[in-house]
Amino acid sequence: MKYPRQIKGSMRYIPYWPAFVLPAVFLLVGIVYLSAESARAAVIVFLVLYAVFCTVWMLVWRSRLIRELSSLYEIFDEAQASQLERFPVPYALVDTEGYFFWKNAAFKELTGTDDRSGTIVSVFPQLHSLFESEGDVETDLELDGRSYRVELVRLKDTDGLSSLTFFDETELRSAEQVIREQRPVIAHISVDNYEEALASAETVRRPLLSALIERRITRYFLSNGGIVNKQDKDKFTVFMNAKCLEKVREDRFSILEEVKGINIGNEVGATLSIGVGELGEDLDAISQFAVTALDLCLGRGGDQAIVKSPEGFTFFGGKIEHNDKSTRVKARTMAQALREIMNTKERVLIMGHRQPDADALGSAAGFYRICRSMGKDVHIVLESDTSAINPMLEKLREEPDYGADAFINGEQALELLTANSMVILVDLNSAPRSECPELLEKSRSIVIVDHHRQGGASLSGAVLSYIEPYASSAAELVTELIQYISDDLRPTPTEADALYAGIIVDTDSFLTKTGVRTFEAAAYLRRCGADMARVRKLFRDGMDDFKAKADIVSSVEIFEESFAIGRCTSEGIENPTVVGAQAANELLGIRGIKASLVFTPYEGQIYISARSIDEVNVQLIMERLGGGGHLSVAGAQLICTLEEAVALAKETIKQMLEEGAI
Repeated sequence: MKYPRQIKGSMRYIPYWPAFVLPAVFLLVGIVYLSAESARAAVIVFLVLYAVFCTVWMLVWRSRLIRELSSLYEIFDEAQASQLERFPVPYALVDTEGYFFWKNAAFKELTGTDDRSGTIVSVFPQLHSLFESEGDVETDLELDGRSYRVELVRLKDTDGLSSLTFFDETELRSAEQVIREQRPVIAHISVDNYEEALASAETVRRPLLSALIERRITRYFLSNGGIVNKQDKDKFTVFMNAKCLEKVREDRFSILEEVKGINIGNEVGATLSIGVGELGEDLDAISQFAVTALDLCLGRGGDQAIVKSPEGFTFFGGKIEHNDKSTRVKARTMAQALREIMNTKERVLIMGHRQPDADALGSAAGFYRICRSMGKDVHIVLESDTSAINPMLEKLREEPDYGADAFINGEQALELLTANSMVILVDLNSAPRSECPELLEKSRSIVIVDHHRQGGASLSGAVLSYIEPYASSAAELVTELIQYISDDLRPTPTEADALYAGIIVDTDSFLTKTGVRTFEAAAYLRRCGADMARVRKLFRDGMDDFKAKADIVSSVEIFEESFAIGRCTSEGIENPTVVGAQAANELLGIRGIKASLVFTPYEGQIYISARSIDEVNVQLIMERLGGGGHLSVAGAQLICTLEEAVALAKETIKQMLEEGAI
């Protein structure tokens, strides 16, 4: 402790108070001196005595004040040192190199030694980082089963000394851990195909199948610490805590496979959709998270679990393709609902995704025909042409019903948007990738028709959402809607070609994602005048595109023995992303390849086209990279270099293989 050798602050004025009254003394003395000559000698004597008094006062009291303050400092210093010595928190002083300058008793007990010759790093090697940065720092330290928060504070005016304090937070962190583990979690469970599974079993076995499903669900969550409440024959609610959810996460919701594996003669296995909510502000918010997650599960085709928190969604399961639905009840219901909505609107704006493909254009053309048949003012929002759709686009523009304003850009669409307008979004279910996201923000009435599984960024608030992940393409769904909107409605041969082309492109000529209803839709379009030869001519590749695909295939890299990774150059190619997607399809023809990924640099981004046949769910991979799509056809866009994108994809695939997520 440095004791004061001079007085600072307001206290330094205390010895000088006689001097502060000098002006008043001089004034009074002056008045007396001028008014009374007989008193002048006395006045002079008074001034001399007062000057002596002031001098003696300032010197004596200044010295006495310094001594008393020093004594006070000494007392305070001794009290402080004694208090720090007995302070229950380990405390020490160290120099700039970490050598001990002083330790209190608690610190000596912590280190088990009174030796001050060593450094703090020699005693606690984990604390070496404290002295690598400037300023006050803190870190965590685990020692003999105890948790400490270590603070290093740089002390000013101490020749480089720093205080080192160890705060024992073991009990605090233990309490925090208990609180985290006890946070409430709610899960809603739905048996996706309860009726179909029961119908596929013998009548006498159906009660047993229902009981087995309920028993597996109840036993699984009870064993992990949850409580199951059956809401309906195929609906359950689970109440659990965060600790229980963590166990289920680590188990990756194996209940999905357990229920699917129940077989007592039923031809159709039961599948579950599980929506989980956590980290909400209250129980109502947590329950709403669970409902949102369950809705997303069902929108993605079921057979999976989704955990919703304020930070976003986490997906589990959904590895394999779901069964094609042979019934068209939903299509008929959606067609009726769509007709009722459109009857209340005067204008319809149809929009697909950026860089539209044949499926987006064909779906838009199908809806254009529906709207024209109902006498609506209809426009297709198209920002730019691409080589992938140019041939078909020219054919559509030659149609009599397609006037000069049939195709408009986003700016024109915003001008036409009114309160009595509706927007139909085709071949995607999220706003950011649409041709004009602002149009979706301003529209009060939105209809979505898509075949991609929904992701965390899916558009919400649509008045009608027809999302069927089992479908091959949006064109297939629109073709079914056309058949139920009106008995007299038929697309023109050119529109039938556009819809047929959408199905052809998205199914890779009926090789992937093809179900019974896909062929039925194609057969209907053939009856409407679609011509396969004409469609094939429209989508033939140019020589540059053909060579580019050959280069991708010839330079492919095999990763983890079953993933084909290709790189597409965008030089000299009008639409490299389409070429990359086509090359990804070609790579699946290589024996032993389970999935293919083609990386294409284009317009400052890296476009990834991912394809598989049936062994790998590429959508799960693309979702990890911020994209999405379908189980066998998916994609993503990254802002980085080509090699960084490839490295990130490899790391993601490797991690997912280790987790068993794909």
